[in-house]
Amino acid sequence: MTTPLLAVQRVDKRYPNGTVALEDVRLDIEAGEFVSLLGPSGCGKSTLLKMFAGIEAPSHGHLRWWGGPFSTVGTPGRRMSMVFQEATLMPWASVADNVRLPLDLAGVPRREADARVSEALAGVGLAKFGAARPRELSGGMQMRASLARALVTEPDLLLLDEPFGALDEFTRNRLDSDLRTLWQRRNMTVVFVTHSIYEAVYLSSRVVVMQARPGRVIADVGIDGPQSRDEGWRVSAPFIDYCSTLSARISEAHAAQGDHYEGVQA
Repeated sequence: MTTPLLAVQRVDKRYPNGTVALEDVRLDIEAGEFVSLLGPSGCGKSTLLKMFAGIEAPSHGHLRWWGGPFSTVGTPGRRMSMVFQEATLMPWASVADNVRLPLDLAGVPRREADARVSEALAGVGLAKFGAARPRELSGGMQMRASLARALVTEPDLLLLDEPFGALDEFTRNRLDSDLRTLWQRRNMTVVFVTHSIYEAVYLSSRVVVMQARPGRVIADVGIDGPQSRDEGWRVSAPFIDYCSTLSARISEAHAAQGDHYEGVQA
């Protein structure tokens, strides 16, 4: 058996005010997977993603990265990047300068850094916008710049926390397609947080469904779809079946809780 790239071993998260964000979460993510964490607001999926990024620590239980502690992250073959809900770009700097920031912080020589920035911008469709300021870009283009900044470090693991949630449906669908293409091209492992069943099924090789109050995993559904996905996949019978299966699991969680279950988009 191979060692999971990410391993979550009976993890709890309790905040000082008594809120239990996660309870007994167990999850393995293998190298090369595209895993979406799906669930309503308050189910702990963003908290779990922050644990993957080393931003949050569990109250109980353990996490492992490539079979070891977090201190091994960042070494060759174990690089990680994260894209947040907001683009978080420096407004005074050009797009190219924003994308180059992690390389500057790492001390990468300027010539090499500029070449990697150009490649990253081209990969997200912003090759002609390196000199622009963030305010000159649409919301979708700003998220592309944020994604380029994450990709410029050539990560083996890419974490995304609802990066497209505030965008219109057309832009979101385009970015979903581009992200899946980048995942295939770069042979990364991706963990993607979303509220959208449709988005999760379109993007993923696996969808992990989480239930709120407290957050826990209630379903783990493999998506056996085509490698190359287009608009035809979105209206295919298997796609609709997967969406129905995930919707049913969320409804079961709602019934088990016996209260109002909010925040998941069909």
